[in-house]
Amino acid sequence: MKKLILMAIVGLMAALPMQAQHYQNSRYYNPRTGRLDYRGGSRTTYRTRPASFMDSYYGFRVGPAFTTVSSDDPYLDGSSMKTGLNVGFAAGFGISNHTPLYLETGIYYTQKGGKGKADGTRFTYNLDYLEFPLVFKYKHYVDNAFSVEPFIGGYVACGVGGNIKDFGQREAYKSFSDSPYTFQRFDGGLRLGCGLRYDMLYADVTYDLGLANVSHNAFDDARNSALMLNFGIEF
Repeated sequence: MKKLILMAIVGLMAALPMQAQHYQNSRYYNPRTGRLDYRGGSRTTYRTRPASFMDSYYGFRVGPAFTTVSSDDPYLDGSSMKTGLNVGFAAGFGISNHTPLYLETGIYYTQKGGKGKADGTRFTYNLDYLEFPLVFKYKHYVDNAFSVEPFIGGYVACGVGGNIKDFGQREAYKSFSDSPYTFQRFDGGLRLGCGLRYDMLYADVTYDLGLANVSHNAFDDARNSALMLNFGIEF
């Protein structure tokens, strides 16, 4: 886990010089102020500035994830909230010459799961995923530095690690295996939320609603959900 966070930080630092150059080469860059200037002469232009097919942005995101995994099977039901980490990179591309509409994707490491109790025994479910979201994002420009950015779409995910802790037996075993009391590796669902951007600073609230059944038993359901707060920078 520490290695992953270190790799993300190193990747961010390596990307900074390249992204700074991209930032300064933007057609909206104002060399007098050292900032992007979307004004074009009137306040209305901020709110209606269309996205260009050549317009793009990149960002680093990190923050907490508040997650549950709800199941009909009491031995897989982690409907009590658990807190984990969400960290990754995002990239967006303009898809319209008429409205500020973007297609955003990326790659994230997300710790999901939950906590539960069965037959008087406590369980903690740690489900670590690599997630690949794909959302449509609309950018409402309040002024040349501040924008409100609602988005909606979906995600797919692949389990890469984690464990199930059985406090009754004082044992821990892998979260993803062929055992009926573990979880399937692949997940997917809906993603929606809203971001705020000020200059190069970014924050958002994201909700993932799992639609895939991650239980091995076809007669029982197990589905992930997560509320995430992301903070970062964007170029």
